[in-house]
Amino acid sequence: MSNVPEDLRYTANHEWARLEGDGTVKIGITDHAQKQLGDLVFVELPNGGDRLAADDACGSLESVKAVAELYCPVSGTVIARNEELNDAPESINDNPYGAWLFTIRPDSAADFERLLDAAAYTRVLTEEE
Repeated sequence: MSNVPEDLRYTANHEWARLEGDGTVKIGITDHAQKQLGDLVFVELPNGGDRLAADDACGSLESVKAVAELYCPVSGTVIARNEELNDAPESINDNPYGAWLFTIRPDSAADFERLLDAAAYTRVLTEEE
């Protein structure tokens, strides 16, 4: 089974979200997602200033096996993206919970609270097996 940290929230599409102290939310993909994709070779991320709605497709991840859509877990405005991934997308494979993709300022704290906790996300993984 994949690593599922207790301090994060998750989507059924295998994104993780971490609430930061300033109220922003960092977003990445889960250990399960990076294992399914395989070696990542390219990332397309939303731009700073982009307005996104929860569950919007907002980018893509390309691996040697497939291209996968990236979905935004919460509604809000993108305030940063991890530019280091342009040169080192494989760092997501090495550390999926450290290699964040982008940061968003959510429109509502309730969006974050509706995401899956670790137990609920683990159930999603079990159902997929």
